[in-house]
Amino acid sequence: MTNPFTFDFSNLKGDFLGGLTAGIVALPLALAFGAQTALGAMAGLYGAIAIAIVAAMFGGTATQVSGPTAPMTVVSSAVIADSIVESGASTVEEALMLILAVFFLAGLIEMLLGVIKLGRYIKYIPYPVVSGFMSGIGVIIIITQIFPLLGYNSAQDQELVQSQMVHAEEQILEKIIKEEEQNGVLKGVMDGSVIAATDAAFEQVTNEQILEEARNQASKKTRGTVGTIKNILRPFQTNGINWLNVLLALGTVIVIYGFKRITSILPSSLVALIIFTLVSYFFLEPGSVPVIGQVTQGLPPIYFGFFSEFVSGNNIVLMVEFAVTLALLGAIDSLLTSVVADNITKTKHDPDQELIGQGLGNMVAAFIGGLPGAGATMRTVINVESGGKTKISGMVAGFFLLAVLLGLSSIVQYIPNGVLAGILLTVGIGIIDYKGFHHLRAVPRGDAAVMILVLFLTVFVGLLPAVGIGMVLATLLFMKKTSDSVEEGASTSSLEEFSREKPWQDEGNLIQRVGERVYIKHLDGPLFFGFVSSFQSIVKNLPNVEVVIIRMGRVPYVDQSGLYAMEDAILDLQNRGVAVVFTGMTEQVRSMMERINLIPGLVDEKYSFKTFKECRSWLNDRLEEGDLDAVAYQQKNAPPKVGDNVDEM
Repeated sequence: MTNPFTFDFSNLKGDFLGGLTAGIVALPLALAFGAQTALGAMAGLYGAIAIAIVAAMFGGTATQVSGPTAPMTVVSSAVIADSIVESGASTVEEALMLILAVFFLAGLIEMLLGVIKLGRYIKYIPYPVVSGFMSGIGVIIIITQIFPLLGYNSAQDQELVQSQMVHAEEQILEKIIKEEEQNGVLKGVMDGSVIAATDAAFEQVTNEQILEEARNQASKKTRGTVGTIKNILRPFQTNGINWLNVLLALGTVIVIYGFKRITSILPSSLVALIIFTLVSYFFLEPGSVPVIGQVTQGLPPIYFGFFSEFVSGNNIVLMVEFAVTLALLGAIDSLLTSVVADNITKTKHDPDQELIGQGLGNMVAAFIGGLPGAGATMRTVINVESGGKTKISGMVAGFFLLAVLLGLSSIVQYIPNGVLAGILLTVGIGIIDYKGFHHLRAVPRGDAAVMILVLFLTVFVGLLPAVGIGMVLATLLFMKKTSDSVEEGASTSSLEEFSREKPWQDEGNLIQRVGERVYIKHLDGPLFFGFVSSFQSIVKNLPNVEVVIIRMGRVPYVDQSGLYAMEDAILDLQNRGVAVVFTGMTEQVRSMMERINLIPGLVDEKYSFKTFKECRSWLNDRLEEGDLDAVAYQQKNAPPKVGDNVDEM
């Protein structure tokens, strides 16, 4: 682990310019990501500040700039919404401690992944899984920005709100009963007095409270991908479209794509944010378009109350489930960005150290009510291109955002929601893997199927199930391909072809000379559970010879299933009067054979040769002496038990 308190000041000017540029790019994105969640725009800015500074200081990628990202925001938004529902809260404020506890736990888990050195294994996630996942995130962002872009607010949809009135009363009643349970009023069976007390409490609920709960339920009904799709026609059916908001959003998209064609000196998203915020403030009537609204000014509040969620343990299962999802996603997102940074800078990041830094950043963000985040690819690339080379650049980006918070936070309340929706729409469009879609017909069908399935599961089921199922399918496809590859090099169809395997270079004409008495079997690839069935079939079809030489030089690995398949094969051959000889075993394969006593239990060490040259010399001696058949007799009639002297695996 590197010392986080050591700094390299050799590139101070470049680090300052790189960090400043990355911070400017991060500002509109942080606000937009925050606005996408129920915590509000400032939560995005708080998270961007904390994660940028802490992750850069303690992380393992020198040029990484971190903060809320599109994938993390999508998951965070779902976590916030589900936490409100599962906790029985009516507002985000009531569920805030649970939400922050999840964010803190996610950071802790991510940090522990780095401590136990699991970061290095992230690279084994297949491309189809990553591609489908990232494209799914892009689709989610695009779909969920439809209503903000149209200016539709389901809480103001009177017809929808009225349809939720009965459900709102049920929710309020459930909340009253839950409070009575917590206060010890409800114990066992509800008697008349308890029911009377519950009725009395419910009678105290005003119509305004019921209406407010109905608005909350209407908002929940149209939230997320599925909620948006189910209610996609409501803005048009209820005249709920704010056309000024639509114009601001479309104008933002046009400026973002158009300005970057003119110059890249300033981030186009920041230019769009400034232009259309000024247009809204100076040229539109107050209230004509929805805006962020009142925000906390100055330093963010510090929360310690969420530790009570760990003490009570009421929602611990829910917390762990959400936290694991966020931690794994944050790890994947950050390390993928680290790989991009390595490719640009020709350096090598420390994946475990990076997870420690990212985890600590998310933990600190939870204390100030910030959104969790990860390494941000676009911000990191801009940092490097602008001169950033050390972790100072990432910290500069965070301190710039802190300066904005302290000096300009009062202006944030006037930013139109449509502008943020336009920014997020371009983010969603940009995150889709178009290259992967373009090559769908060219790549193997299995990979294409995994990518499409992961995308579908990401959008309509959940991010963690999508990655989990995608990993399982990709692993099965890999094993199938590996097994097919081994079969291709190890088996043939007819007996005549089978007994005339193409010799390897060092075998010369040996097969032609002794082909009637000795069979040389080539194994090419790992002997694992995916190949066991084919291997057993190969052994059964071996011709009736005196000796089978199994060449293991191209077998890099054998697992438990492969070991037992080899044991059965040896016993079968020996029972048929065929001796078994090994050549070229790797250290791993030989060690595994010795652990379960296949060597010397079934095949004596003298019949296991390091090289084929040694085996060939031994074979020539046996042929000259005419005792080749004695080898099979010795192995068949005096084999030690396989279980003797077994080394525990």
